[in-house]
Amino acid sequence: MAGFNKVVSSYDEACAGLKDNMTLMFGGFGLCGIPEGLIAKVQQLGVKDLTCISNNAGIDGFGLGLLLAKRQIKTMIASYVGENALFEQLLLSGEMEVKLTPQGTLAEKIRAGGAGIPAFYTPTGYATVVSEKKQNAVYNGKNYILEESLTADFSFIKAWKADSYGNLIYRKTAMNFNPIMATAGKITVAEVEEIVEPGELDPNFIHTPGIYVNRVILGKFEKRIERKMISK
Repeated sequence: MAGFNKVVSSYDEACAGLKDNMTLMFGGFGLCGIPEGLIAKVQQLGVKDLTCISNNAGIDGFGLGLLLAKRQIKTMIASYVGENALFEQLLLSGEMEVKLTPQGTLAEKIRAGGAGIPAFYTPTGYATVVSEKKQNAVYNGKNYILEESLTADFSFIKAWKADSYGNLIYRKTAMNFNPIMATAGKITVAEVEEIVEPGELDPNFIHTPGIYVNRVILGKFEKRIERKMISK
């Protein structure tokens, strides 16, 4: 079964095939559950004119903020700007195309892409700027808009544990967008905190089956806190 081993030993192997003009998905919500090392490697490789799909774009100088600083992202598909001042600046100046999408719609667009569903109707965003240039329909007297699904050339995700076959377990809220993005990438790369042997993960608790994962790399995580709140 050695051919099923998906563990790679370097970030160069993990990102092999990455090129300019590709569409990339990045798991995480804020800084929770982001593939920190993979993002840093994408920055180091210098690929540009990327379309990036993520809930938001990290913070200034960390997470996807690294790619924004180097102007590697041409189009950002996200649900909000978050704590990133540079993201806001690039949006308002028009230097970077930004497609802001309601958070639930964004999640469903990714899930649908992974499921092979090309588009779906949703009432969210009807009669707002979200619905501009989109097909409308009425079902049972309620208005809907048609949203197209999303897929990517690479999905870069973060998990807690993996076995060498690529089966993944996420930890608590770090699960967020990672499971659905794992299904929607042509190549899915998982950066994980721990790798175990096949059979060591309880199959009842596996969140992403290895069939969706192409590469696994053991990462080192800073796990920076996006906004620290302490009592006086």
